[in-house]
Amino acid sequence: MTKEQRFFNALKEIFIGAKVEGESGYINLMKIKSRYYESAVFPALQRDIEKALKPFPDFREELFDKLYTFFHRYFSKSGSIYFNYTPIHQNVYEKIYTDEKDVVLFWKTHMLYYVKTDRLFNSLEIESDGAKFFFDASKLEHKKANEKRDLIYEFKEVRKDKSISFLVYYSERGRQTKTDDILKQLKKSDITITQENLERAFRVFEKQSEVDYFINKNAKQFLREQFDLWMYQYLFSGQTEYAEKRIKQLQTLKEIAFNIIDFIAQFEDELVRIWNKPKFVLNSNYVITIDRIAEKNFPLVETILKHAGIATQIEEWKLLGIIDNKFKKTDVIATDLHGKSLSKQYRTLPIDTKYFKDLELVVLGLFDNLDQSLDGWLIKSENYQALNTILPKFRDQVQQIYIDPPFNKEKDANYLYSVKYKNSSWLSILESRVRLSRELLQDSGNIFLRCDYNGNMLARSMMDEIYDDGNFKNEIVVKRGKIQFGESSKYTVSTDSLYWYAKSDDYYFNKFKRARYAHEPKQSNMILRGERFPRERIFVDEKGKQRTLLSPPNTHFKFIQTKVNKMTEQGLIWLGRSRDGLESGFMELVNEKWTKTELVPSYKLNLDKAIDTNWTDISGYASTWGFDTENSELLLRRALETGSEETEIVCDFFLGSGTTIAVAHKLKRKWIGIELGEHIYSFSNEKEKKSGILIRMKEVLFGSGNHEPSGISRETKWKGGGFFKYYEMEQYEETLKKVKYDENTLFSSTKPYDNYIFLKDKKLLDVLEIDYKKNKVNVNLSTLYDHIDIAETLSNLKGKWIKRITKDEVVFDDGETINLNQLDYKLIKDLIWW
Repeated sequence: MTKEQRFFNALKEIFIGAKVEGESGYINLMKIKSRYYESAVFPALQRDIEKALKPFPDFREELFDKLYTFFHRYFSKSGSIYFNYTPIHQNVYEKIYTDEKDVVLFWKTHMLYYVKTDRLFNSLEIESDGAKFFFDASKLEHKKANEKRDLIYEFKEVRKDKSISFLVYYSERGRQTKTDDILKQLKKSDITITQENLERAFRVFEKQSEVDYFINKNAKQFLREQFDLWMYQYLFSGQTEYAEKRIKQLQTLKEIAFNIIDFIAQFEDELVRIWNKPKFVLNSNYVITIDRIAEKNFPLVETILKHAGIATQIEEWKLLGIIDNKFKKTDVIATDLHGKSLSKQYRTLPIDTKYFKDLELVVLGLFDNLDQSLDGWLIKSENYQALNTILPKFRDQVQQIYIDPPFNKEKDANYLYSVKYKNSSWLSILESRVRLSRELLQDSGNIFLRCDYNGNMLARSMMDEIYDDGNFKNEIVVKRGKIQFGESSKYTVSTDSLYWYAKSDDYYFNKFKRARYAHEPKQSNMILRGERFPRERIFVDEKGKQRTLLSPPNTHFKFIQTKVNKMTEQGLIWLGRSRDGLESGFMELVNEKWTKTELVPSYKLNLDKAIDTNWTDISGYASTWGFDTENSELLLRRALETGSEETEIVCDFFLGSGTTIAVAHKLKRKWIGIELGEHIYSFSNEKEKKSGILIRMKEVLFGSGNHEPSGISRETKWKGGGFFKYYEMEQYEETLKKVKYDENTLFSSTKPYDNYIFLKDKKLLDVLEIDYKKNKVNVNLSTLYDHIDIAETLSNLKGKWIKRITKDEVVFDDGETINLNQLDYKLIKDLIWW
């Protein structure tokens, strides 16, 4: 192979990528990329290179050799553009980018958007244990995001050569390969094979390459910078003087390289635009407890109980375990001398509007300000897509973020994502999402990030960069869940870290102190009496009367008088007179009631104990819902009470088992929860208990008696009730699958390097129908997706909260009204054409 052939083969691989079969947005992308290369890149480059080489044909082989040497280092088999290969002799990189340690000065994928981890499957013939198998991957629909999904195999036929043919799919909603049925079908075809042999063949097929998919944020800038560095190194690592002809040859090399870079960058820029475009809201429903409906319109409860959908709703209540087989619809409403009312036992039954779609708008119409009436939003989506889409609506609205991002959890069979992350991949995932989420926080907002010993160093450095190290509040130590035993020469790891940052240091803590102490009794003057740490103090109450305050037996006051005075001024402690006539003791708010507490003076930040960085007195993980990495409700309660108040918004975009939003709801905070896995709906753990975030939140809403089992329900005397919305969001892969490019115009530009060739293409413009007679453009979104929630989509897009939704219109909180049946195409332009 000549150097020219080697270069063009490498370039083809760059544009077309590794061969992969199936149905997905990625497959569509590869087809577009292939046509792009064959119709535009290859012919134009060949023409321009031939023209450039005319003055010095002897430079031909060297030109192609140097082009290959440079470009092949920056492309992975998934087509991602970054530092894929950095040989040790390239000393400009050797201290930064190595396979053994890919994070030294900064991570090698810092210029990328992480999309997902997936496997590249091709149809494949294999022989195993003397039998022949054929796996047909042509119908395999690849994952839309990064959830962990198993392959399932469906028997297709026995081919003429006696090879056994299977169709390959990704599992959905817990579907599994029916091995017994396959063996029975094979037996009917006179083929005898053991289950062990069959499963071994499946394993052989599955051992295909796993790749990370990235998009370069600015491919043109990145590659040009790298080429300049490479050229600089080349020039100054060899001879120091160059003849005029040599300089012109190197200038030609650079011009051609930059033309290639411009081609590559145009395509990569198109992917960036698709990645960052706002996404449609799909398949939305609401969950509301019956008492919320009854407060507004009691007859509507009776209508719901007579609705055809109530039978399915009752079956769900039974699945949740909140009713039994003795339940009757008539039990919900009690009748006495005063008339009809809700039965106390069933007043918080959760109604899911997916069973009552014809009544949904009636329910929503009960509320004068819909979004303000909601307690939360549960979003099924890859988290970057979700954060980027909801940002206009929730910018500067969130008070607190709590996240526990996954890191190297692949060995946990129960873990729900594919997370074989290298340090650099993990940082790329986390950095772009944390940076984006910072824009959600109001100035007084704060964030807790939980991390284990694997990622602590990386997380702290990243958080210092995004939030500024001056806004670092503390590193809090919490208990791990299952103890991870290490080598005999190392200590057992038993703790994780919570990194706590504020968006704005001064603003946050001024607000923090004011909010915590506005409701407490007037400060009293403390008078020190006797020894340095006395058991008795005298204080003067607000009427000027002296009262004696005793510390409990065998204790003394913790601080000297000057320390007490200083902490009182700072709002860190309070000592108030009794409101129930007690002469001594400390009074503090417990469950909104003043209660005598036999404690010495302590730091009082609305917690159960003095606030410090050691939180190992409570469990860090729980196992209530069957998730291996389920944060405990006790931990979340302490974090949320530290950083937020009632009615303020709490957000978790690595939601996992849903603990953050469950606790936020019980503590009367509003919440936003984002999760990509199917377990948002249902999850079957090793005990075969059906669970999931949506199921958990419905149980939280019911919350009556001893039914709701998790952490803080009893101690907070949680009684249930609530109203939230849940929906899915269009994903990057889905957009890629639907996007359309017109080959007739795609490559017609006379300046393919300079003009953005994708500017004229259709994208998703098929949703628009031009009515030439009426000189208007009609919008038909049903050609894209079923069940688009256009009201929520517009709310996110315009950054306005919803006041009311009717059949024909949505009214926003600023009074703007939009007709949903006659949408102005300009409103949705950013969603369909970019």
